[in-house]
Amino acid sequence: MNPILVDFPERIETERLYLRICLPGDGIITHDAIEASVDDLKPWLPFANKEQTLEDREANIRESYSKFLLREDFRIHIFRKEDDVFVGSTGLHRINWNVRKFEIGYWCDSRHKKNGYMTEAVDALVKFALNHFDANRIEIRCDPRNTNSRKIPEKLGFTLEGILINDDLSADGKELRDTCIFAIVRK
Repeated sequence: MNPILVDFPERIETERLYLRICLPGDGIITHDAIEASVDDLKPWLPFANKEQTLEDREANIRESYSKFLLREDFRIHIFRKEDDVFVGSTGLHRINWNVRKFEIGYWCDSRHKKNGYMTEAVDALVKFALNHFDANRIEIRCDPRNTNSRKIPEKLGFTLEGILINDDLSADGKELRDTCIFAIVRK
């Protein structure tokens, strides 16, 4: 099947949240959330270590949207149902359509952490990928020291397949770091 023909719903809903593809115009909400969360995000995410303007973030959103249209990457924004407040971002990345393999990434606006929103959103995205895309493998990769990020795959029943030692550079590019690989696979 040609991936460009794969349908994607307008929304994925959970009890408290809805998830939708990032759209042109979302730069302002992500800019605000990243600025409010930069201290929490900097140790783990390279984008948080770069000075970016609102225009830079909007350009990034539009690039992500073009990748969505081509079915190369699915950057997904998370909103509370009750008031449409943006709480974070997740997505299906490093897609291999032949294998039906996806990697899930995520970050939360610090003003909304510790509410279980990210676990709820990632759980919905895992179920969606398994059921809608017939995924054979879903991975979550994170730094072993990022305990908040590690808790999500652990709560959702992912298997820690291993830890790659000196696998990458830290988000600020200054030191080597390790990478946990969690996965759910179709048997």
